[in-house]
Amino acid sequence: MAFYPLQIAGLVLGFLGMVGTLTTTLLPQWRVSAFIGSNIIVFEKLWEGLWMNCVQQAKVRLQCKFYSSLLALPPALEAARAFMCVAVALSLIALLIGICGMKQIQCMGSNQRAKAYLLGTSGVLFILTGIFVLIPVCWTANIIIRNFYSPVVPIGQKRELGAALFLGWASTAVLFIAGGLLCAFCCCNRKKERQRYPAHGHFLPHTDKRRNMTLLSRTSTSYV
Repeated sequence: MAFYPLQIAGLVLGFLGMVGTLTTTLLPQWRVSAFIGSNIIVFEKLWEGLWMNCVQQAKVRLQCKFYSSLLALPPALEAARAFMCVAVALSLIALLIGICGMKQIQCMGSNQRAKAYLLGTSGVLFILTGIFVLIPVCWTANIIIRNFYSPVVPIGQKRELGAALFLGWASTAVLFIAGGLLCAFCCCNRKKERQRYPAHGHFLPHTDKRRNMTLLSRTSTSYV
């Protein structure tokens, strides 16, 4: 199976994308406090994530608290949780399928075509994972930016983009690249197999020609 480094690069990037997705899900820095004017205390930082919120006072003490009630959460936060949990599960499944499709792994025996299809499936799942990460990250960023410039929202409730959102965008890019590499490997492998083994119909004229020559030789022998 050719293009072996392409498999390694795709799976390594897929693993990094999975780690980035999991880290983005767990980090509390999705929304951070915005310091506008003199109405917000500069010595206090507020972090809001999918699972907890944290308060840091005077850059010394950090207190985090998990959300106590699921029913009190806004719908956008619940949807972001669901998307990110599905993304983590998909990235793990994609990585396992990609490992099973590696050249040196013998779980599929010597069936190279099946391994290529497994790597292609892994690539599609990595791309799908990137989409599942991109939706809640962009949705949250849109809400933050819209509320930041809205005159209706009080200054104390305005937030800025947190580090988790930027990590989510970076993880999405890595997942897209990993999925693209694995899908490209699958397509290149299929193209190489077609060039190595042409379609059966291409041999039909030669077979018919051989059959005609055999019949001709038999006929000439019988006449003799």
